[in-house]
Amino acid sequence: MEQFGLHNPSNGLADIGLGNASRVNYNLSEVELYEEAIRRGEADLTIDGALRARTGQHTGRSPKDKFVVRDAGTEDKIWWDNNKPMSPEHFAVLKADMLAHASGKTLFVQDLIGGADQENALPTRVVTELAWHALFIRNLLIRPKRDTLEGFEQKLTIINLPSFKADPARHGCRSETVIACDLENGLVLIGGTSYAGENKKSVFTVLNYLLPAKGVMPMHCSANVGSEGDTAVFFGLSGTGKTTLSADPTRTLIGDDEHGWGENGVFNFEGGCYAKAIKLSAEAEPEIYAATRRFGTVLENVVLDDNRVPDFDDNSLTENTRSAYPLHFIPNASETGLAPHPKTIIMLTADAFGVMPPIARLSPEQAMYHFLSGYTAKVAGTEKGVTEPEATFSTCFGAPFMPRHPAEYGNLLKDLIAKHGVDCWLVNTGWTGGAYGTGRRMPIKATRALLAAALNGSLKDAEFRTDANFGFAVPVAVDGVETSILDPRSTWSDGQAYDNQAAKLVSMFIKSFEKFEDYVDSKVRDAAPGLKIAAE
Repeated sequence: MEQFGLHNPSNGLADIGLGNASRVNYNLSEVELYEEAIRRGEADLTIDGALRARTGQHTGRSPKDKFVVRDAGTEDKIWWDNNKPMSPEHFAVLKADMLAHASGKTLFVQDLIGGADQENALPTRVVTELAWHALFIRNLLIRPKRDTLEGFEQKLTIINLPSFKADPARHGCRSETVIACDLENGLVLIGGTSYAGENKKSVFTVLNYLLPAKGVMPMHCSANVGSEGDTAVFFGLSGTGKTTLSADPTRTLIGDDEHGWGENGVFNFEGGCYAKAIKLSAEAEPEIYAATRRFGTVLENVVLDDNRVPDFDDNSLTENTRSAYPLHFIPNASETGLAPHPKTIIMLTADAFGVMPPIARLSPEQAMYHFLSGYTAKVAGTEKGVTEPEATFSTCFGAPFMPRHPAEYGNLLKDLIAKHGVDCWLVNTGWTGGAYGTGRRMPIKATRALLAAALNGSLKDAEFRTDANFGFAVPVAVDGVETSILDPRSTWSDGQAYDNQAAKLVSMFIKSFEKFEDYVDSKVRDAAPGLKIAAE
């Protein structure tokens, strides 16, 4: 086995069974990975110097093909209603077959860190057969200084072989694609997919398993901090504005997707950003747009024209086009990935029903209720078969990555909010004046004005009303914001149609929350929408 690049021979791949690889490239630089990816025909160079790769059949994650090893260590810790089990015996066969498949191949290894907080960091070794995957994960995780790599000791190993095809009967999985997580032994096996996001979300899944036992809250969120140390956390599912709204030129960006909240404050899990690129423009998102036009950035499934100019409006390969780049490509990004305890939590939803107000203040109990609910809405055209707004409830704003029961994360968040006196707000970036197809998208100018007032504290001094459907507090008037937009019902031409739509959404919330009622106290149960109306 030939070895190239920075490595530690005493801690190489032979100890995990990959000693039969023909060549192993350890910790190659961006320039070297570019050369390898282009030479091997894995990717193209754009006119701006970014690397463009196409992922083939899989243009997004494969959550139905993700499994957790069910053994004595995980039996009582995993939320099995949400995580598909794999037996230790099936995992062992899968591992042996993948190692055999790697025999004689060229492999790329990156030694990286998940977590900017040293006490809670997860040293991670990523092994893949694609050079551009190595560059992707090098962008997304934290890169140790090169002089510290000698003696690197990983606590998590990811082996990603896209050319390997799983056998459901032999490996206990669902299809030829598999993401298998042995959480107790720190090993993730990925096969049958070239979608690079599986690498980063595997690290997130493992941190979501490990950190709660240490009293640290793992969060699917973006975060930024103001000049006064006023940290803000933005929870949200895909498409709600998590990346866009946290990229504020007046505040320092901590990160755009994954963070922990522990004894020392908030810390980024990552060292890069994985931004959606569809319809990206210099006008709407100038910092993200600029990052796509730099050497070192990986563009995923972005269409190039004959001159290799990216066409961000072209969705012929997928709606889920992506740009992966190091955090320092954003001008106002934090150099440390660390920030003080949050003063503000924002929970983002894109309500396509047109029912929710643009902003609402949440009590701690309401915050836990909405965190466990994790509501947003899909709109027509986003997925096959979706012809009208469709409610989506993804608990903790990231159910696919949560190994433990949601109540464990919810109670941890509730305790942290109470301990640090955090203000919580629900922000609707969805529709107003009617549902999707009738109303209009919430004006980004209004959203930014309301966020600014929430973050600087002035919004707390506003006059509030109690929302008749959800029971949370909604400001009556805010400087610089159209007053009518704060009362969703008044923006509809037909008030009864609004009431009917609101009742429909309230019933969806209540139905979705039934599975959590036995795990929360009465105050959180009483924070449910519609209960006040029902009592009257």
